[in-house]
Amino acid sequence: MDSSTRPLAVVTGASSGIGYELAKQFAQNGFDLIVTATGEQIDRVAQNFQDLGAEVETVQADLATYDGVEALYSRIKATNRPVDAIAINAGVGVGGDFARQTDLKDELNLINLNVVSTVHLAKRVLKDMVERGSGRVLFTASIAALQPGPFEAVYAASKAFVKSFAEAIRNELKGTGITVTALMPGPTETNFFHRAGMDDTKVGADKKDSAEQVAKQGFEALMQGKDHIIAGSLQTKIQGTVSQVLSDTINAETHRKLSEPGSANK
Repeated sequence: MDSSTRPLAVVTGASSGIGYELAKQFAQNGFDLIVTATGEQIDRVAQNFQDLGAEVETVQADLATYDGVEALYSRIKATNRPVDAIAINAGVGVGGDFARQTDLKDELNLINLNVVSTVHLAKRVLKDMVERGSGRVLFTASIAALQPGPFEAVYAASKAFVKSFAEAIRNELKGTGITVTALMPGPTETNFFHRAGMDDTKVGADKKDSAEQVAKQGFEALMQGKDHIIAGSLQTKIQGTVSQVLSDTINAETHRKLSEPGSANK
């Protein structure tokens, strides 16, 4: 893979949802790819990216583990190619009442994937980008980063971390030739809510934005070097903008109406 003159992009969580659509955006716009996910699905979808003209290397790794992130980074280094762009996108949700319903192991896994692996992978890749003086980084946060998230308490907190982390690094890297962009989608049509056990919630049952639309807007913001983008439909953009001026108490109550178990039937 070290012979191509095309730019190289890395996308985590690329087997489905927003990550899959981000990988397609990179492939359609002239990038080769290193794509990663936990299961065999990543090998099956790689052909779709190759059909768009990209050279593709797949990595099956559990980024919720230290060794998983190191395995991905080792594969990146083995290509002998600079990473021109990386979408640190892999993430998971857990729905339910924190004190009375949810499983601690699930929530610690969420923190390991959404927070710890994000820091770990960024630490590795950004050092190389700084040495080279160029690169683009896209962190998938969420509009959940803008408000407390009852019944998604640990998930919303994890995305607030990612947004803050991305904005801080962006400031640190001023003048280095590296841009950092936070992608902040609203509810998106992926398997996220099903995996989080939120099929019976209002947000799980309601119509959502398309992953393709979110990824396209995220890719364009990344290439334009934007600080962040609230991505998706006009309704999502309005919702994200309004939540920034409301109190945390009001935002938490609003979020509760969407995420409370059983709210799909209310």
